[in-house]
Amino acid sequence: MEKYKKYLRDFWKVVSLVGAKGYLNWLPDAPFLRLMFYAKFKRRLNLENPKTYNEKIQWLKLYDRNPLYTTLVDKYKVREYVKQRIGDRYLIPLLGCWSNPDDIDFESLPDRYVLKCNHDSGTVIICTDKTKLDISETKKILKEKLKRNFYRGGREWPYKNVPPMVICEEYMEDAGGFGLTDYKIYCFRGVPKLIMIATDRYTGKQTHFDYFDEDYNWLNMTWGNPRSENPPRKPERFNEMMKIAKQLSEDLTQIRVDLYEVNGKLYFGELTLFDGSGFDKIEPEEWDYTIGEWIRLPQRGR
Repeated sequence: MEKYKKYLRDFWKVVSLVGAKGYLNWLPDAPFLRLMFYAKFKRRLNLENPKTYNEKIQWLKLYDRNPLYTTLVDKYKVREYVKQRIGDRYLIPLLGCWSNPDDIDFESLPDRYVLKCNHDSGTVIICTDKTKLDISETKKILKEKLKRNFYRGGREWPYKNVPPMVICEEYMEDAGGFGLTDYKIYCFRGVPKLIMIATDRYTGKQTHFDYFDEDYNWLNMTWGNPRSENPPRKPERFNEMMKIAKQLSEDLTQIRVDLYEVNGKLYFGELTLFDGSGFDKIEPEEWDYTIGEWIRLPQRGR
């Protein structure tokens, strides 16, 4: 009962929950996004003349209908896009893919690996010792996630028709043994403008997001998670990262390119079209407007 009281006290959590579960499927995309935006930011969503990053993300969900986007959000099919643009040497080795978790031969997999769903965000199962993996529980989780249509929660239309499957990738670990550092590069029509470094993800510790400009100046801003007390070190292959991000984002209105640096080598993570679905607060608010200025909206219905 206490859990439900918490949701009732927070309009945003209520709307997010019922939206993700599909109870608002009857509501068309534009009214749904207006409701979500008001619930989060306590102000009206300006779709007629959007100014901020978060406003423009909502506009892009509604009106930027580039058919390539469905491929870009598919964690399986995007691999071919990456291969064509920058080569397969940047791809984390793929160990298998399945439409049904019951078809996974767990015995044949290596001792360590990573399971993901290709059609959503956040479903990651990291196995560091397969003798300790609860296979029954893992299958249960994956089956439940495969039923989920990620489009419903934030009306990110490219996810709507992605055929759901489970993919298995090789487990990656830096020599330091502290997990992977995630580098996210925000690009606007092929120009990298903003770099985020995510540290301590999937470690049980507080995850930190630190933002830098294209010259690696540490920016005084927060977006989704707190920043670190001290700036993370500049990645060894920073220039190569920026080059890769440029190649992967050419001809696209805006996109986030996620990369890893592992033992001196770069690997592709994923492409993200709608960071935080356009519902994460950017502080100070001036940065929401600044990043919004970097987005030049295409013609409606493209």
